[in-house]
Amino acid sequence: MGPLVFRCRGGSHAPRTHDTHDEEAAVTTTGTVRYWAAAKAAAGTAEEPYAAATLAEALDAARTAHAAHPEFARVLRRSSFLVDGAPVGTRDHTDVPLAQGGTVEVLPPFAGG
Repeated sequence: MGPLVFRCRGGSHAPRTHDTHDEEAAVTTTGTVRYWAAAKAAAGTAEEPYAAATLAEALDAARTAHAAHPEFARVLRRSSFLVDGAPVGTRDHTDVPLAQGGTVEVLPPFAGG
C-alpha cells in the first residue's frame, strides 16, 4: 500500500514555489502511522506511511483509505495520539504539524488503563 496522501491546497501549510502562477502545491512531508491494539485490528495493518502536513490531514487520509471498514473510524474517534513520542492531548489536530520522517502512534483505549 502506498502512503496515505492528503494534498493541501493554498494556505500556510502549502510550500511556496518560485512560479507565482502556481499558488497551490502538494504536501511532501512523509512518515509512518503506527496502529496499536484495536486500531491495528481495525486497520488490518500494524503501520502504514503517511504524506500530510498535519495530524488532521494524516487521519483524514487514513479514514479515507479504510472507509470500507467502519470500525476503523470508530476506533480513531476514541483513540489518543502521540506524534514523535509527544502526546497530542486535547490540541486541535489541525494545529499538530507532522515532521519529515515522523511517527504518529494511534493508541486506542486499553483495558485496565
